[in-house]
Amino acid sequence: MNFTISSSALLSLLQNTGKVIPPKATIPILDYFLFSLEDGKLSVTATDLETTMISEIRVDTVEEEGVVAITSRLIIDALKELSDQPVTIFVDKSTYEVILSWRTGRISIPGLGGTGYPELPSLHTEHQKITLPADALLNGVSKTIFATGEGELHPVMNGIYFDIAEDSITFVATDAFKLAKITMRHNTGASGAASFVLPKKPALLLRNLLAKESEDVSIEFDSRNIVFTLSGYKLITRAIEGRYPNYNSVIPTNNSNKVIVDRLAFLGSIRRVSVCSSASNSLVKFTIDKGHMVVAAQDADFSVSAEDTIECNYDGTPLTIGFKYTILVEMLSNISAKEVSFELADSTRPGLVIPAGETDEFEGEMVMLLMPILS
Repeated sequence: MNFTISSSALLSLLQNTGKVIPPKATIPILDYFLFSLEDGKLSVTATDLETTMISEIRVDTVEEEGVVAITSRLIIDALKELSDQPVTIFVDKSTYEVILSWRTGRISIPGLGGTGYPELPSLHTEHQKITLPADALLNGVSKTIFATGEGELHPVMNGIYFDIAEDSITFVATDAFKLAKITMRHNTGASGAASFVLPKKPALLLRNLLAKESEDVSIEFDSRNIVFTLSGYKLITRAIEGRYPNYNSVIPTNNSNKVIVDRLAFLGSIRRVSVCSSASNSLVKFTIDKGHMVVAAQDADFSVSAEDTIECNYDGTPLTIGFKYTILVEMLSNISAKEVSFELADSTRPGLVIPAGETDEFEGEMVMLLMPILS
């Protein structure tokens, strides 16, 4: 292998791809990138055995094609110290020694043959395929991922549920305490109803890639694996197996107390009083009355308290309810609408946060649910 490429372009590619590599690899080969050069295009693969990312970039010049595994840390560290300039990468066929050379110097890195690198997972012949705009997929993932679970008791909740129909797709995440749901009306190209659960780690990787993507994204999946194909990257991951909870059954439909409030005013009020919230439960209380809402927090252990009053549109009976403020802040931060509808039944049942008015094009139909803190 012998080719020339921009140092900054290669570094950016490797930094994105290298996010798949685990901090402590279970087997040594997982600390390596697999480089494959063919038809003037460099393909770089990284994997942790559960998730695999493949990135592609066209090189400047090619003297010889080939395949080699290169230590990820060494090549990234070497490229970080270079200004943007052409670098030539030469691989010795017999020893797999990798030599990076530039205008004023060179560095030698040990490499390995590509035959020992883990094989890519493959999809069944009969698998589903859908296509989504990158912005729609980015919104669905980034605005629900905060609600995913972390526990081992219900692993199916440790990811984002994709509920797919021919003319829509719904993204859902929940940890049984909070829930985020976004439905987008879009012709997905699906042949019928389908679903899968995307684990949190590849969801975070996908979110980073989608932020710079402008083209439609292809999603192929079967009962075990999911493949996301972007313009310069391919992300392959194992789906979380198991039956996802019936999320619609836990979303109340008869909340009679509806508060319309300016989203930024609501968010700012919560943040102001939260500095006095107890570290043990992050509790903030909301006392709602006609025309206004009092937002309050206190920490009895340190004898501190705070309250703030904001205007709202509410005609119901007075109501006091408490929520974990950190989750409310995340919910409100993931909504673009100027106003939100804060919908409640009473002080003991779940509350809903729903955008009120116009939203971003790809925000879809959004519902967020939060269980109250009883005190």
